[in-house]
Amino acid sequence: MKSCCESKSDELVELRASQGKVLKILLALNASMFFIEFTAAWWLGSTALLGDSLDMFGDASVYALTLYVLHRSVRERALSALVKGIVMLALGVIVLGEAGYQALHGVAPAAHGMGAFALLALAVNLVCFGLLWRFKSDDLNMRSTWLCSRNDIIANASVFGAAILVGWTGSRWPDVLLGAAIAALFLQSAWQVIRDARVELGEAKQAESAQAEHEQDASSQTSDAPPSSCATRSCCAPSTAAVVVEQTPASGDSSSKCCR
Repeated sequence: MKSCCESKSDELVELRASQGKVLKILLALNASMFFIEFTAAWWLGSTALLGDSLDMFGDASVYALTLYVLHRSVRERALSALVKGIVMLALGVIVLGEAGYQALHGVAPAAHGMGAFALLALAVNLVCFGLLWRFKSDDLNMRSTWLCSRNDIIANASVFGAAILVGWTGSRWPDVLLGAAIAALFLQSAWQVIRDARVELGEAKQAESAQAEHEQDASSQTSDAPPSSCATRSCCAPSTAAVVVEQTPASGDSSSKCCR
């Protein structure tokens, strides 16, 4: 029968394997959608769709990083989450800048095409969200990945709504304002992920320091221990040792030999 620790280790290996399969599917979906949506955004002249495509690119990067650290230490997983937060922060700044440019110099995008690609992206992200649901509480990396997927759904639905408003009003402002809103969502989520990653990095650092001190103390105690006259001291526990005492005729002193 396997011990408790062995059973938990097997469960963890199975969990990581399941996570890895899902993340590979998500990586393929998001990388494909990035190229499709990015091309469509420039073709249609939509700021909101461009922001959504950059979000797809950010997600693909996130999934690749998560796959990389899937079987690594807590500290490396926290560093990966920190990188994800920084990527999300950078994307938020890029989209915010594009929204500002379009507010000053842009024109209304093609509403029908904008709405069609928004619905396609929404369908893909709903699939991603469903695949990630059961892993959302596993660890910080999977939670940050789930948060990205949740944000995608909100952004996709908003882009579709903006497309309806652009078609109805003939104005670029629904597209511009939504681009700014997507940027704000990126920045808020990025701050949350970065904050959590810093907390976990601090905890990992404290754990590593405590482990190093424990090993140093154990090494010091071993080096300060008196030398043993027994070749194999581990067999000499008081409860199990068999000590043989010999009486020497010459001196009458008793001497202890090592346990058998």
